[in-house]
Amino acid sequence: MGIESKLTTKGQTTIPLEVREFLKVGAGDRLGYEFVDGKVVLVPKNRSALDFAGVLHEPDRKPVPVESMNEALDEAVSERFERSRDRD
Repeated sequence: MGIESKLTTKGQTTIPLEVREFLKVGAGDRLGYEFVDGKVVLVPKNRSALDFAGVLHEPDRKPVPVESMNEALDEAVSERFERSRDRD
């Protein structure tokens, strides 16, 4: 297993420095928890969309039409909604 931390009797833990640096979070930042394929994923919630500018840029990749992006988003949202209903 990789990096670990210990849970206190109050249900608290310290997020290790390496993880905080990787997520670019600090004191007072909000974190979200998402369940993905049997795992819990930590998601920083204090970021603006501008923080992600250029993250997906690949010089040799062809542009994707907005319609294709919208279709993919619709499909992903539908799948996530169905998974959430299956848990109930």
